[in-house]
Amino acid sequence: MALPPPDPQFVLRGTSAAVHTLHFSCGGPEPDIPLLFSGSENGFIHVWNLKTHRVDTALDGHGRKSVYCVETMGSKDRLLSQGRDQRICLWDLAEGRTSVTDSVSTEHVGFCRCSLLKVAQGRWLMAMAARSLEEVQILELPSKTSVCTLKPEVGAKLGMPMCLKLWQLNCGSQPVLLAGYEDGSVVLWSVSMGKVLSQLICHQEPVMSLDFDSEKAKGISGSSEKVLSIWSLNEQQNLQVYKTHELVNAGISDITIRPDKKILATAGWDHRIRIFGWKKLKPLAVLDYHTATVHCVSFSDHSNPQERLLAAGSKDQRISVWSIYAQT
Repeated sequence: MALPPPDPQFVLRGTSAAVHTLHFSCGGPEPDIPLLFSGSENGFIHVWNLKTHRVDTALDGHGRKSVYCVETMGSKDRLLSQGRDQRICLWDLAEGRTSVTDSVSTEHVGFCRCSLLKVAQGRWLMAMAARSLEEVQILELPSKTSVCTLKPEVGAKLGMPMCLKLWQLNCGSQPVLLAGYEDGSVVLWSVSMGKVLSQLICHQEPVMSLDFDSEKAKGISGSSEKVLSIWSLNEQQNLQVYKTHELVNAGISDITIRPDKKILATAGWDHRIRIFGWKKLKPLAVLDYHTATVHCVSFSDHSNPQERLLAAGSKDQRISVWSIYAQT
């Protein structure tokens, strides 16, 4: 008999708005305090102390416009955030500072989260949806130098980019970008050549979220439909459908594969978080706590596997934090 799904280990309240993005920073040396960053619809970024379960700092840099992407850059003191004010902000949080040190104007109207890739010590690539609706711009940070603009071929009609994932096989290899588009396609771009390597129509509706496992050359995407699409990348750099999984209810806001590549989590419009085995996409658990759409899911980066957590942020203004390592 299957085990009943667990209750959240704890719940974080106090954002006063829907939670759109989450990012953990827990992997530092002891006695480092594990942190969770959340971005809310009211424009605030909250820095949660996971020992006290309280907010250490509230950051206000997006003019009260929704924050839908938060990432740390190498350390928990260097933060990047993206908001509906069409700005990507870089923060310096060292020694209690709460200041925006630099920003990039995106001029993009959608909800497409930028994607970061560390390419060398202190050097990052950032992919972001550009002002022209179908284009993706790649910048180098912190210099903000433009690397390239990825434009679909004339007549391609992909629509707006909806989700982005920069990756590289290993440190020396060429960076590539996976982008999910409004027309339901997932496209693999070469950043160095600025051209499409492969395109695959995975969904009938816009691709809302995707994640990719570069070790297994396999990815997964979700949309507003009832289908998860799993696709793989062969040695000729061609994307192909690997399998699909029918969901009970339609609508996936976010998908994330746990760093150890054993399980993945989805954030559902049906208020539920679903856990699957990554190898065969076997359903493992349905976590039913929230009372509204779950917008985002994130796995923690604790170095000790037993401490690893899953957090989910919802329209109901709550963040549920789960310990599912023992069960899976």
